[in-house]
Amino acid sequence: MTYRMKNILLSIFLLAGAETFAGGGWPIGKKKSYIKLGQNAIVSPFYYSPSGEIVDIRTTSLFTTSLYAEYGLSDRLTAILYMPFFVRATLNEVQYRQSGRIDEGEVLNAFGDTDISFKYSLVKDKPIVVSTTILLGLPFGETRGGASGILQSGDGEFNQLLRVDASHSFYPKPLYASAYVGINNRTKNFSDDFRAGAEVGYTFKSKLVTILKFDLVQSFFNRSTLVADNGIFSNNTEYVSPSVELAYVVNKKWGVSALAGFALAGRNILAAPNLGVGIFVKR
Repeated sequence: MTYRMKNILLSIFLLAGAETFAGGGWPIGKKKSYIKLGQNAIVSPFYYSPSGEIVDIRTTSLFTTSLYAEYGLSDRLTAILYMPFFVRATLNEVQYRQSGRIDEGEVLNAFGDTDISFKYSLVKDKPIVVSTTILLGLPFGETRGGASGILQSGDGEFNQLLRVDASHSFYPKPLYASAYVGINNRTKNFSDDFRAGAEVGYTFKSKLVTILKFDLVQSFFNRSTLVADNGIFSNNTEYVSPSVELAYVVNKKWGVSALAGFALAGRNILAAPNLGVGIFVKR
């Protein structure tokens, strides 16, 4: 149980805490800002095993309250912050019918791993805009929480992601498309991984933005599966995940959003939806 649960708790943080670049390939603009307060939740009794099969597990939950912000340092350079400032991870209590034995539930409330990014516009004011982003994943989270020490709010390693985005607006139609590729380098004997994705967005009557996304994470399996210093043994998380996000723009300064995503296939990851809501402001 301990081995499996540590795999599960690692993988849900990778999925739920996955960075979101609101601007695609476009820079946000000098001294302009976008700030979003979000709440995400994953609750699952199922898990994608290392072989990719869905198996039953002790119900695991992760609730993440986060701050996401973009700020234009110049016309080309954007600073980005993702900070999960409150993470609540739980394991449900289990009572065995035949023996009557009870495995007590566990709870961890902690700060999460934080991402700091810088996005630079390589090509702007063209039909296809291109940007590159360097992301630094800072290991601020807890790696040994709960009575058993298996609850976590982070994975304990410092990662560096290099990503390239390309986007196109179909103006005057309120439609855009964007795609990205990235390489994520991880420390402390965690395997590096390849990331790719695409999204399409359409705005209805200048108010409701509908975004369809597709994300892929593929491990390189280039490091040991044993990470003894922080007690996490399997780090080769993979998934294929479609998602949909709806954003309603109340006025020029603020709006609300909702999202839902799911791993259609995966390894070492929960087989359950990632649901979220948020409120955003921009200026």
